[in-house]
Amino acid sequence: MSSFIIEGGTRLSGEIIPQGAKNEALQILCAVLLTAEPVTIHKIPDIRDVNKLIELLAELGVEVKYLGNESYRFCAKDVDIDYLETEDFRKKASSLRGSIMILGPLLARFGKGKISKPGGDKIGRRRLDTHFIGFQKLGARFLYEAETGMYHIDASQLKGTYMLLDEASVTGTANILMAAVMAEGKTTIYNAACEPYLQQLSKMLNRMGAKITGIGSNLLHIEGVESLKGTEHTMLPDMIEIGSFIGMAAMTQSEITIKDCQIPELGVIPETFRRLGIQMEFRGDDIFIPAQERYEIETFIDGSIMTIADAIWPGLTPDLLSIVLVVATQAKGTVLVHQKMFESRLFFVDKLIDMGAQIILCDPHRATVIGLNRQQKLKGIRMTSPDIRAGQALLIAALSAEGRSIIDNVEQIDRGYQHIDTRLKALGAKIERVD
Repeated sequence: MSSFIIEGGTRLSGEIIPQGAKNEALQILCAVLLTAEPVTIHKIPDIRDVNKLIELLAELGVEVKYLGNESYRFCAKDVDIDYLETEDFRKKASSLRGSIMILGPLLARFGKGKISKPGGDKIGRRRLDTHFIGFQKLGARFLYEAETGMYHIDASQLKGTYMLLDEASVTGTANILMAAVMAEGKTTIYNAACEPYLQQLSKMLNRMGAKITGIGSNLLHIEGVESLKGTEHTMLPDMIEIGSFIGMAAMTQSEITIKDCQIPELGVIPETFRRLGIQMEFRGDDIFIPAQERYEIETFIDGSIMTIADAIWPGLTPDLLSIVLVVATQAKGTVLVHQKMFESRLFFVDKLIDMGAQIILCDPHRATVIGLNRQQKLKGIRMTSPDIRAGQALLIAALSAEGRSIIDNVEQIDRGYQHIDTRLKALGAKIERVD
């Protein structure tokens, strides 16, 4: 297990380029299984979860070639479906939540699939019903083996249909979409997720020969086709990293330029941080954050306390609420952070309280942050990263804190952020990785 040792209180400066989007990568990589032709993907982040998925694809028989500069070529011409029956597959798939995304392509192209209950962050119940009900509506039949924890799926006769999703799940929509592109007839998905990453997947599938309309809305129409061809795709920058860097700049009173952000795809993220009082300038596709001595949280028009909550797109992604919360600790003012989607994602605030933050954890979904207005600095402590997003928030807190902090279990952070210590060092951060 590795740890970060951080000497806080140092102002950072310079430019940083966000990695390719992790959440998009987990969908796009699985889509290579839909065709026997080569698929080239650019801007793939070098992070643990993505690398493990690439390894899983290789074990399935996908030819993987690294082209350099964050680019790969994949060719799923000779997929070994029998690999799904092995103990090695069960172990690897169960350790990676993104493995669920291989199901849609396998069902579409091969008419069958098998998957173990996927792993992932311990941030509360993350059910798979949306995926499975969608597959069943297309005609798939499920068998669950309780003793092995494996799902067996027969999808030999997928047929298009109308479905109203029980929730606008991003991964659920993506998985069902990939299963439907080669189903017989027309599929309509209502209450579909419409995040930029889902739009990216839909556009990629259309370039491969799929017939998807309604992209960017919550009503998708898919006309099934017999086969798909190869394509080339470039992923968006990771919006969670961009938001993290905005918060980091404010917390450390640093002047930072975040490069190549594809600002039109960020939705309400910039405006959310502006509501916390953080100044920023759009310079082409770059975001410039000036050094700020103070920043003040807005109130609602009637003077009441600001509430910032997650919501389905185009609302604020839940992955950034931990960053919003930690940034608010040094602001002037008070904010209520409402995490609606996951019941355990606020359970890292005890570590911030130990650092000196003033936070009231109201319940598993809500926390009230009373900003210190920099009158009292956070102090360095030893802590453990509970999950990817909380780990990044704690890292930001440590960078701004007075004294030394040690963050254990940084493998959690590595799952979502590529070479983050090296990239922060380039900005002047005092951070070291130790085993």
